[in-house]
Amino acid sequence: MHGPQVASGTMTVADLYRLPDASGRFALVDGELLRMTPAGFRHGAITVNVTVALAAHVRMHRLGVVCAAETGFVLARNPDTVLAPDAAFVRRARIPPAGEPASFWEGAPDLAVEVLSPGDGRRQVARKVAAWLDAGTLAVWVVDPRDRSVTIHEHGRRSRRLTAADTLDGAPLLPDFGLPVVEIFAR
Repeated sequence: MHGPQVASGTMTVADLYRLPDASGRFALVDGELLRMTPAGFRHGAITVNVTVALAAHVRMHRLGVVCAAETGFVLARNPDTVLAPDAAFVRRARIPPAGEPASFWEGAPDLAVEVLSPGDGRRQVARKVAAWLDAGTLAVWVVDPRDRSVTIHEHGRRSRRLTAADTLDGAPLLPDFGLPVVEIFAR
């Protein structure tokens, strides 16, 4: 999240979905609306590098659906929580036969990618990773532009930190996926 500001009152998923597009970027945490500042240019470029590689691999292997930043995922109800990672992946087996929903996805993605912003603190990032994993996300990739690293968080496993010399693989969630970490930060 980038610079959250809390709005007063308890909101629901339906209230959030009805907000006009022009009103800005938001998250909903325990019924509280958080206004998000726009991401910086470098953040956006890094997010595209990850998303394009991920989407190409998923499409080529027909593994599911990759969603871009700002796609809302309903992680909890009563009070409602809706978060939007910088990129997300949902396995094909979880896509309803009728297709993807027009509104927010009910539940967690299988993979959430979070690209850190300069103002993101350790506690804030740890809470967000915990929220994703607690809601059922299988893996969270935290991309840190400051030290050009990616930390992989998965249920029941120790976090792994990759640096520019490493390759980000998606196993077991994304078979045969490989992205050199240095490419994530390429211009």
